[in-house]
Amino acid sequence: MRNLLQDQLLKAGLVKKSKVAQVVREQAKLRHAKGPVAANAEKVDVLRLQAERAERDRALAAERNAQARNHERVAQIRQIVETHQIACDGEIDYRFSDDGKIRTVLVTPALRAQLASGALVIVRHHGGYALIARVAAEKVYERDAAMIVLDHARDDAAGKTDDDAFYDRFKVPDDLIW
Repeated sequence: MRNLLQDQLLKAGLVKKSKVAQVVREQAKLRHAKGPVAANAEKVDVLRLQAERAERDRALAAERNAQARNHERVAQIRQIVETHQIACDGEIDYRFSDDGKIRTVLVTPALRAQLASGALVIVRHHGGYALIARVAAEKVYERDAAMIVLDHARDDAAGKTDDDAFYDRFKVPDDLIW
């Protein structure tokens, strides 16, 4: 029982009679088969390629999401610093180290005292440095602790050793500025 298209292809000489018979047998087997049909190699390749594309798309989406979260975090830090920034226009040089280099910020005597006590913190901002209050510094710490350049309150709490306890007995003059 052949269909009309098969007969036309045979008459035109585009297919051989044995090939048509083989296709008919395979179709009959498929129609009467009770179990699952073995997958073609092409179908397996197509499914594998689709799975690889889906995995690659998931990885790209995760990377894009990570970049978006990073940009959002940087924008939040920038906004925190800009809203809580304290103007540092004074006549005293306050020196601190950043990345192995000594940097300078001009401050007033009151700002210098607040920096020394840990009430103010120095953060990186737009290629320079900014002074912000401790409350704002805690918000920056939550997002990226590497933005904080100088924080005497955390340095004192984290860096206490037995040697520090020994040297605390010796007071350093207040007028000593390096």
